[in-house]
Order: sequence, then C-alpha cells, then structure tokens
Amino acid sequence: MFDISFGQLLLVLIIGLVVLGPERLPVAIKTVASWIKVLRRLSANVQLELSKELKLQELQDSLKQAEESGLKTITPEIKASIDDLKRITDSIQQDIESTTQSPNTSDADNEKS
Repeated sequence: MFDISFGQLLLVLIIGLVVLGPERLPVAIKTVASWIKVLRRLSANVQLELSKELKLQELQDSLKQAEESGLKTITPEIKASIDDLKRITDSIQQDIESTTQSPNTSDADNEKS
C-alpha cells in the first residue's frame, strides 16, 4: 500500500521512540494501526458499493436498450428472463438504498473497542 522501505520504517520508529518515549510508543503504534484498519475497511466498502452501483447501471442500460429495440418480437422465455432481471435489479437497488440510508452500527461498535 505504502512504498516504505525497511530503513525508512526503522527511522520513523526511532524518531517516534525519541519523541514519544518507550511508554507511549506502543499505544501510538496501536492507534495508528487501528486507523489504518478502519480506513482499509472503509475503502473496501466504498469499492463494493461502487461496483454494485456500476453493475446495476449497466444492467439498467442494457434493459433500456432492449426495450427500445422492440420487446414485442421476442419469445416468452426471453420476456420472462427480462422480467426476472428487472426484479433482481429492483431488489439490488433497494439493497443499495437501504445500506446507504441506514448507518452502519457495526463500524461504530468496532471503533469503540
């Protein structure tokens, strides 16, 4: 993730030891590690939400193109598949809306501990 060599990391630890002292350095390292963990989790959630939203948008665009091209001449099996895709699209959209509207309590609980 970060392009830090071992020598640079060692230099940062030595400076931290001098500035913070041996009593507070482990606490500071644990705090920074927890911040990094929270940031990674947040970025993973954002990436997941974006990929879901992009897939949903692509599916909606393809459905619109299919409807514009004329769904009147297709077979009943294809029509049933399109209806299934519409239901799935609606359920995914509702999932995305419910996760973005309700606050994630598990993240708040993890930050407290």
